[in-house]
Amino acid sequence: MNSTIEKPRLSFWQIWNMSFGFFGIQFGFALQNGNASRILQTFGADVEHLSLFWLAAPITGMIVQPIIGHYSDRTWTRLGRRRPYFLTGALLAALALIFMPNSAVLASLLPPIMVGAGLLMIMDASFNVAMEPFRALVADNLPESQRSVGFSVQTFLIGAGAVLGSWLPYIFSEYFGVSKTAAPGHVPDNVIYSFYAGAVVLASALLWTVVTTKEYSPEERAKFHADEEQPDEEAKGLLSIFTDFSKMPLTMKQLGLVQFFSWFALFSMWVFSTPAIAQHIYHVAPGDTSSVRFADAGNWVGILFGIYNGVSALYALMLPSIARLTSRKMAHAFSLVAGGMGLLSIYFISNPQLLIFSMIGIGLAWGSILAMPYAILSGSIPARKMGVYMGIFNFFITFPQIVNGFFGGMIVKHLFAGQAIYAIVMAGVLMILGAISVLNVKDHIKKEG
Repeated sequence: MNSTIEKPRLSFWQIWNMSFGFFGIQFGFALQNGNASRILQTFGADVEHLSLFWLAAPITGMIVQPIIGHYSDRTWTRLGRRRPYFLTGALLAALALIFMPNSAVLASLLPPIMVGAGLLMIMDASFNVAMEPFRALVADNLPESQRSVGFSVQTFLIGAGAVLGSWLPYIFSEYFGVSKTAAPGHVPDNVIYSFYAGAVVLASALLWTVVTTKEYSPEERAKFHADEEQPDEEAKGLLSIFTDFSKMPLTMKQLGLVQFFSWFALFSMWVFSTPAIAQHIYHVAPGDTSSVRFADAGNWVGILFGIYNGVSALYALMLPSIARLTSRKMAHAFSLVAGGMGLLSIYFISNPQLLIFSMIGIGLAWGSILAMPYAILSGSIPARKMGVYMGIFNFFITFPQIVNGFFGGMIVKHLFAGQAIYAIVMAGVLMILGAISVLNVKDHIKKEG
């Protein structure tokens, strides 16, 4: 009979180094989230079409993450299983960050809006190549008793990276005098320089994880999971992804509904926050993208996004204790309710400064969304398929965004008469529905140490 050896517990700094690459990924991802709609509107996109352009992100994630998870489960090189994908994704994402705000310069054959949308797709595909293995790496390297801590440290670094990435355009314009406006059809210099900085930070952070983190060899992993059942037959190649999808654990299916509500809401927030706040609070006319007021609204949205990410970073460090005192499900439900209330409150605010309080609730939800579902999920899936199931789980993140991408713009145009603020209200309601649905999830709990 095979005996299983418990994985050694890692120190805080080993967990930190293992997750530090996520700081760089989220630094770049925050620049995308806070500025992609602004850039696309600058290049001529209408508000009701923004969600269609943003489809590039979830579609590439839905395709890329299961494939990367499948192959990283089966990869072993001198760099290990997951680290080759970190490097590849980092280089491609850094290049996309450099090129995207310069789409107008690059567009010699195609309209800038098409070049920008294409680079958005390339950028997001690259983020997904680098991002997916990080979730699996936590489960690979940590005993289950440390996984909530691992995902929480990861979430802290995600939040810290997102704060700096979100605030950078504002910092460049307000503290270094870099121009925040530009001629119609051109991206302001403060945004362009921020994307350049993002490329450097992203590549450097991922290299730090690659250099400082050890991965267990196939022989070591076999000792840690000696008691895991091995199937007699298994579909070969990429077809096995579909087999794995059909055999996903019940917990994953139940979390799928929670994720649908949560990520539909988040997608609405990312896509429509700038036009919603510009219209509803700064009283900017639709289509007026070259005015100072629109620039101020866009810069303030970046600050607000940084605030909710900062809140999520701090809250992530508290989540393991909250989960121990209550349960992982209750911690997540409370967080989603806070996020829903924060989104709903935006409708009732007329002073931009007061939006900071809305961001506190959103930050609690975001911190939990990035940690708790993965902590719950990791206890229900086999270790040998950790990468592919983490990738498949991304389906429940990308599918609601795709649905929103196709229908969100039409809802804003036809149901909400072009008033993007109501997309934010809808997001708040959906976040609360996610809190209700998490209570039905079956959590395979092992005592957190």
